[in-house]
Amino acid sequence: MGNINETVVSQFLLLGFRNHWFLNYFLFITFLLIFILTLLGNWIIIMLVARSQSLMSPMYFFLSHLSFSDILLTLTVTPQMLQVIRDQGSFIHVTNCVIQLFFYSGSTTTECLLLTVMSYDRYLAICKPLHYNSIMDMKLRSYLTIWPWLIGFMVGSVLLTFVCNFEFCGPYIMDHYLCDLAPLLQLTCSDHSTLDVLDFILTIPFIVFPFFFIMFTYISIVLNILKISSTGGRRKAFSTCSSHLIVVSAYYGTLMNVYMIPSNLYSYNVKKIVSPLYTAGTPLLNPIIYSLRNQEIKAAFWKFLSTFLTIRTFGRMQKTRH
Repeated sequence: MGNINETVVSQFLLLGFRNHWFLNYFLFITFLLIFILTLLGNWIIIMLVARSQSLMSPMYFFLSHLSFSDILLTLTVTPQMLQVIRDQGSFIHVTNCVIQLFFYSGSTTTECLLLTVMSYDRYLAICKPLHYNSIMDMKLRSYLTIWPWLIGFMVGSVLLTFVCNFEFCGPYIMDHYLCDLAPLLQLTCSDHSTLDVLDFILTIPFIVFPFFFIMFTYISIVLNILKISSTGGRRKAFSTCSSHLIVVSAYYGTLMNVYMIPSNLYSYNVKKIVSPLYTAGTPLLNPIIYSLRNQEIKAAFWKFLSTFLTIRTFGRMQKTRH
């Protein structure tokens, strides 16, 4: 075997949050409830958009893709996190760790780009209402959803290519609850300077540029809304954008705290604590905000529920007669 430092590592030990058992129990129950509600809420949005004629506009089409991205992110991160919290630390095979990194990076990048697309959609709807339907046709709508998914998982593939060529022969303990790139690079004995530079470069087109683009669109939207003479018109315009702006603020706020602020200014443990806000919190926040603040989604949900209960009651009556 030679020197112990040259031993090939086949598993990593994820430490998780390392709290008292009672606090871990509380976290496990909390994140389990968040996991269930996230899957249920986002699935309902996808189902409503697919079935309801009143939700055929581009905004809801993009929202259904955002919900699918949230489901993918949740399924990638939360089950592993629950296991780590329950067992107060958990082993994960290197291959599974790399696979989690691929889907995690792909889904988070896709979500950034989808939020950017949704802000552009709101910009067209409010700032160019007369040309909205002609610009946001089915062809453009398809492009604006296909490309975020392709680019997101191209980024994941690039990271996957680099990490698969790394050797892990040193420490095997990862002070995190998931296989993120930064803690993974701390465990490799291969030179990762190229990937460090690439990772920093990739944050510019996929975090910084989208964020500033979203800010530009919302500044334009606010300026146009202020030109509306009627109070009712202003209120309606603000209501269509406020839900998206809340989601963007929550997602980008935590994302930039974790990936853009240098470690010497922001401790690694704080980043580990903040990261569940966008890996678990934001996917739950999306369906809650869009459903509670959107009358069309609420109306479509109650209509679907009423139809479902009517059909179920009719079915029971038919069985009783027979």
